[in-house]
Amino acid sequence: MAKDVGVGGHDYTARDYQDPPPADLFDAEELTKWSFYRAIIAEFVATLLFLYITVLTVIGYKSQTDPIHSSDQCGGVGILGIAWAFGGMIFVLVYCTAGISGGHINPAVTFGLLLARKVSVPRAVMYIVAQCLGAICGCGLVKAFQKTYYDNYGGGANELADGYSKGTGLGAEIIGTFVLVYTVFSATDPKRNARDSHVPVLAPLPIGFAVFMVHLATIPITGTGINPARSFGAAVIYGKDKAWDDQWLFWVGPMIGAAIAAIYHQYVLRAGAAKGLGSFRSNV
Repeated sequence: MAKDVGVGGHDYTARDYQDPPPADLFDAEELTKWSFYRAIIAEFVATLLFLYITVLTVIGYKSQTDPIHSSDQCGGVGILGIAWAFGGMIFVLVYCTAGISGGHINPAVTFGLLLARKVSVPRAVMYIVAQCLGAICGCGLVKAFQKTYYDNYGGGANELADGYSKGTGLGAEIIGTFVLVYTVFSATDPKRNARDSHVPVLAPLPIGFAVFMVHLATIPITGTGINPARSFGAAVIYGKDKAWDDQWLFWVGPMIGAAIAAIYHQYVLRAGAAKGLGSFRSNV
């Protein structure tokens, strides 16, 4: 049985805990299962709903504070409300889809879990495709329902704000995504699940709260990407040059942040490197 050291130096024994085996990089058998395709559909629908609600919130806020139409610059939901919309939707959608697809709703999260061998390569690729298509469709619905507002108020597209360098924007995306993916690993750690039965139920809450906090910090810099599908879908439907000129920031930054979070959690906090070295020495 696994033994952990708890608060105050007391030892707590997990309930017959064993690390789950890493996922196969290529698992041909999963391609024949309905659960695989059901999970892909769940990722598509969840990302569609995520973009629909959040982009509507962004556009609504900009329209309510437009000086041409309103003299009340404190009207609308504000940055705080936008951050709540993003964090709240992630909380809701992760809760709804965690038991079906794992509730990724973000290519950076999927990439981090792939590096940690939590998902196979085919599943990761199909998830990312489904997430990007869902984001495009979600933004497309917003534009279909509110075309004038969508075009006039930026379409919810991520762009680097004036006055910030590319390096600052990239750093904001790397650190913001690290916070998110690190939270995902911590909230879904099977070792914690084995010890504390309430952890799986609460997992969507810290993940949604991480998204909320990162948005508060980085909306003024990049509009907050930390989700390549969110940035890509908005850019595709909005279609203006500025959104495409900065698009690389919202792919490179999140992927680097996700990779750092995966390495940090798996090989530092969970001591994967030490375990591997110990196993090598014992074999020798």
